[in-house]
Amino acid sequence: QVQLVESGGGLVQPGESLRLSCAASGSILSFNMGWYRQAPGKQRELVARITTTGSTNYADSIKGRFTISRGNAKNSVYLQMNSLKPEDTAVYYCNANGPVYGMDYWGQGTQVTVSS
Repeated sequence: QVQLVESGGGLVQPGESLRLSCAASGSILSFNMGWYRQAPGKQRELVARITTTGSTNYADSIKGRFTISRGNAKNSVYLQMNSLKPEDTAVYYCNANGPVYGMDYWGQGTQVTVSS
């Protein structure tokens, strides 16, 4: 069982930046990690993903603006969000997907609001 805790959300103006953090209760080196978001009235969507080998992929809507990375510690993942837009407003969730079926864990989410 892996517990995930997100932090770093908040209220920012368009064009500003935020860095989200995801802290795990144990090592996540063997997990593919992802950031998802869910806006009001919409389905949860993948924002960015990083594999165990460091490969990354991003949603088209945030390419060039967001960067996912693993921390130097074995239990953290980050999402650097630049040039934020109002349409980025959502609850952002951290996900850990492990090598064994059923090893899929979610954090409680952190609210990001982009508004002038």
